[in-house]
Amino acid sequence: MTVRVADIAAAIEEFAPKMLQEHYDNAGLQVGNPVTEVTAVMLCLDVTPEVMREASRRQCNMVVSHHPLIFKGLKNLTGADATQLMVMEALRKDMAVYSAHTNLDSAWNGVSHEMARILGVKNPEVLEKRDNDPHSGLGVIGSIEPTPKLEFLRKVKEKFNVRAMRYSSQSDALVIKRVALCGGSGASLIPEALAAGADLYVTGDVKYHDFTNYGQQIVIADIGHYESELCSMRVLSRIIRQKYPDMVVYFSDDQRNPVAVM
Repeated sequence: MTVRVADIAAAIEEFAPKMLQEHYDNAGLQVGNPVTEVTAVMLCLDVTPEVMREASRRQCNMVVSHHPLIFKGLKNLTGADATQLMVMEALRKDMAVYSAHTNLDSAWNGVSHEMARILGVKNPEVLEKRDNDPHSGLGVIGSIEPTPKLEFLRKVKEKFNVRAMRYSSQSDALVIKRVALCGGSGASLIPEALAAGADLYVTGDVKYHDFTNYGQQIVIADIGHYESELCSMRVLSRIIRQKYPDMVVYFSDDQRNPVAVM
């Protein structure tokens, strides 16, 4: 069965329609010919030179990422920066690059739902509904068996392979029953997590004043942007393999967290 770039794109967009993306986003086909036959797919969080080289080495002619390669647009193509160089390399090698970003975040069973699945959160509901649709929007909230706070925080750290997790130390909560989650930069949803009755909120990119403003009312766990969204590859893999079970799909081994800790 011939599977083309447009077929992979259609499968992803059936699950996560592009209409769900935020206004600032640039989801969809970034580079490549829609009618090109796909030999194999490389999945990643970010498109980097290392990922591109790995895709070439593994004979993948389609890269599917969560974060868009082209985010703010290109006014020229001269090789002046890393993005331009990667676009030029993809064109030279006839390699397609496709990204599913905030539409994958807002889709039912998308990134935040996968985070919930990893932590065993039951009966997830959308945290911030899109147009009052209970099946689309950012973040999720659900229940867990009552668990001591520190025990659950250790579980979060382990399950997401977090080297240094920041959390609100001023909360006097002892037991966690309701958990909210949002992949990526989810600090703006802290009030929604509070209003929905969450005892603990897991996300990334939380600012100091988010901790001071809300940390007494809810346990905030900042696991990092990269760590919270690596699971997007699992969602994308499931979409592609369910539709095209014979398609070869790889998770990138060469991607790296751009943020290091000491």
